[in-house]
Amino acid sequence: MVDEKHYMTLEGKEKLEKELEYLKTERRKEVVERIKVARSFGDLSENSEYDSAKEEQAFVEGRISTIEKMIRNAVMIKEDSTNTSVVTLGKTVSFKELPDGDEEEYTIVGRAEADPLEGKISNDSPMAQSLMGKSVGQKVTVATPGGDMEVEILEVK
Repeated sequence: MVDEKHYMTLEGKEKLEKELEYLKTERRKEVVERIKVARSFGDLSENSEYDSAKEEQAFVEGRISTIEKMIRNAVMIKEDSTNTSVVTLGKTVSFKELPDGDEEEYTIVGRAEADPLEGKISNDSPMAQSLMGKSVGQKVTVATPGGDMEVEILEVK
């Protein structure tokens, strides 16, 4: 089975590495301590604190495994400052919605570091898929859950 590639910027990889370090060095210890305290309450069969701590431990270990896999299969997004007219992975694109003219700006990143609230959208998203390979000035139709939307690309940086 081939592992999935995870496209990310250097900043995104560093953020994941910090989260991994925190989970391994601090969070694991906190969860183990919670399990010890819960065990001291006695009968484990009816101990909700113990069950909760074990669920948290499973979550933390799962997240550690996921992050390690993402880092291991990371494909770094190279910054290409030579072509600032075509939308590609790692670029920030400004566009306006037509006909009302609302302007938006997003950076297209890999799924691992996508965060729409920070203006970072996944290259797998319908928006990014529609914009990739397009140039400044082009009008693009984007399929969204609320219906098709037409946008005009204003700037790529």
